[in-house]
Amino acid sequence: MPGADALYILGDLFEYWVGDDGIVLPFPSRIAGLLKNTTARTPVHFMHGNRDFMVARRFADETGVELIDDPTRVNLYGTPALLMHGDTLCTGDKAYQAFRAQVRNPAWQQAALKRPVTERLAIAQDMREKSEGAKQGKSMGIMDVAGDAVEEAFHDSGAKVLIHGHTHRPARHVHVVDGEERVRWVLADWYDRGSYLEASATGIRAAAI
Repeated sequence: MPGADALYILGDLFEYWVGDDGIVLPFPSRIAGLLKNTTARTPVHFMHGNRDFMVARRFADETGVELIDDPTRVNLYGTPALLMHGDTLCTGDKAYQAFRAQVRNPAWQQAALKRPVTERLAIAQDMREKSEGAKQGKSMGIMDVAGDAVEEAFHDSGAKVLIHGHTHRPARHVHVVDGEERVRWVLADWYDRGSYLEASATGIRAAAI
């Protein structure tokens, strides 16, 4: 956003990312160019999501973004905040957590990157279709964050605010942790709803593009 002190992207910027050598493809190349223009005037921090977890060093170098860990603790104008993608909070979805552990394994990723880009694209598209199909057989509760995982994240980090995406159920939730009210913001699907969170010295608010 014009005049922003920083921009944080909390994952799932892309439907899938098959490796940094795929940056030469038309859509990734266009997004990389837009990010490069943005980072020239505003620091941009990028956190991996469950769809673009293979974004790596070349992407960062070509776009100027800073890759940040999940979770990352930041200070938002005096308020300690915890930034997460959000998928690690969905502990009730055992099948997804097992899948996440597999694809985040460096050995699995190295093996995947040895395949041709076109083959990786086909695999990624197939995985996305299967993922969408699997959701149909899961309850909304299983796919949402678990309350105890949220409380643990607040407790361990000491944050007053937690911001995450993944579930794409935009809302503001209040939790009482260690006898104190904490606020959890859930981000929307950016391309579907065109919304984002804006943090300033006056607080945090949901805004629309």
